Amino acid sequence: MTGPTIRKLSSQVVYENRWMTVREDRIERPDGSRGVYGVVDKPDFALVIPAEHDGFHLVEEYRYPIGRRSWSFPQGGYPDKREGDPEELARAELAEETGLRARTLTRLGFLHGSHGTTGQGFHAFLATGLEPGDTAREAEEQDMRQRLVTRGDFEQMIRDGAITDDSTVAAYTLLLLHEGSLAGRPART
Repeated sequence: MTGPTIRKLSSQVVYENRWMTVREDRIERPDGSRGVYGVVDKPDFALVIPAEHDGFHLVEEYRYPIGRRSWSFPQGGYPDKREGDPEELARAELAEETGLRARTLTRLGFLHGSHGTTGQGFHAFLATGLEPGDTAREAEEQDMRQRLVTRGDFEQMIRDGAITDDSTVAAYTLLLLHEGSLAGRPART
C-alpha cells in the first residue's frame, strides 16, 4: 500500500509553547472508522558523540519528565521551534553543554525517536579532535555535569540503567555500524 493509510479530517492545536506544539487530529482509518490522534510537533534536534581515548564525554542532568538524573550524549534543538543546519546545531550543543569544540564532525545518520507520538527526529554526529573551552549552559542545564567514560563503562551504564535516553543508545548503534563493529556479528537469541 502506498500513501497514507490514515486520513486526517481536521486538526486542532491544544497546547503550544516556544519548544513544541501539541495537536489533536480527527482521523479516518482504512476501514472507515474514525478516531483521534494526539501529535507532538517539535523540530528535529542534533546529538553529538564526543569521542576520545576510546571513550565518550557524557552529560548528566535532572530530567524533569522522568523525575531523576540521567546520563546522555550532548544533544538539543534550536529554541522557538526554529530549524537550521544540523551540523551547526551539533557544534553549538557540544560547546554549550561540554565546552568542547570538535575539529571534525562526522554525520552518522538520522533517526526518529518516538514515531508513534511525534515526527521529531535527530541527526547524530561523531565529534573528534576535541579541544576544551567554556560552557554556555541554559538555565535548565545549570546542574549539568560532564564526565569522560570508557566505552566499557558506557555500555555498563546502559546495562545498569544510568543511561536510559533512547537517542543516546540509538546513536551508539549508529556509531557501531559506522565503525563496522556490528558487521559480521552473529545475532544473539
